[in-house]
Amino acid sequence: MKNGTIKADGLLLLTATIWGFAFVAQRVGMDYVGPFTFNAIRFALGSLSLLPLILLLQKRQSSTVYHQRSDTHKSVLFGGILAGGALFAGASLQQAGLVYTTAGKAGFITGLYVVIVPLLGLFWRQRPRIGTWLGAILAAIGLYFLSITKEFNISFGDLLVLIGAFFWAGHVLLIGWLAPRTDSLKLAATQFAICSLLSFLTALAIETMSIASIWQAAVPILYGGIGSVGIAYTLQVIAQRDAHPAHSAIILSLEGLFAAIGGWVLLGEVLSLRALFGCAMMLAGMVLSELSGFFGKQKPEMPIKPTK
Repeated sequence: MKNGTIKADGLLLLTATIWGFAFVAQRVGMDYVGPFTFNAIRFALGSLSLLPLILLLQKRQSSTVYHQRSDTHKSVLFGGILAGGALFAGASLQQAGLVYTTAGKAGFITGLYVVIVPLLGLFWRQRPRIGTWLGAILAAIGLYFLSITKEFNISFGDLLVLIGAFFWAGHVLLIGWLAPRTDSLKLAATQFAICSLLSFLTALAIETMSIASIWQAAVPILYGGIGSVGIAYTLQVIAQRDAHPAHSAIILSLEGLFAAIGGWVLLGEVLSLRALFGCAMMLAGMVLSELSGFFGKQKPEMPIKPTK
């Protein structure tokens, strides 16, 4: 294995760790502020934290290459509004769900979007591979053991996070459509800003915002904004230049595992054997679903995942 690949895999592992522990930060933040206030501030920080990287990459580009790009401010804004709207829906449902469920469960349930994405391709007459179907079946079985009780009930928090997973999947599809048409980093910063604006307006309407409560939630907000959005996104962009697509699929799927570890170590969350079996099944389904696209005649690039 080349040194560049080893380094890239290490960066991806760090990215998955940051994203996993972000669920802990989001869960803790709910003790002090409402979900929309939390998202408003953290996505604003996330958008601002990407600006140095955008300026650095833009400075490195030659003037000839820069002027030949087809993206315009209008296309970035249009794409940012679309992606930001989907991001707002997914992040809001996830954040609200964390009020009622654990960080570990939220991490695994959110990760289902990697299974949902190829299944949604059926609406565009795309035929998922057999590995995708098998992955979906494993993930569904895992979800049953993780969240569905013996009385066939699902907790309100798990349900919100599950619905949010469909919006995360839609967000991935939107990014896949928009990325070739515009600058990906500018698009990311814009969508984070749009999500922050929508969250702020919602928070003003239904939540009580105060400087004191925001200050108490400062550490979780900073981790969620600068760490999970700014740093982790940047690490992913850098790592996937050299990482093997299959490696990326496996390593980034560990996000839910790190969320469960973080919830256990930092919050004292304990999963039953039934729930742990469900987590294992879901993780297997996610990995199988993601890897199914890498064994065909063509090996697609690993898409950039949405930040959590």
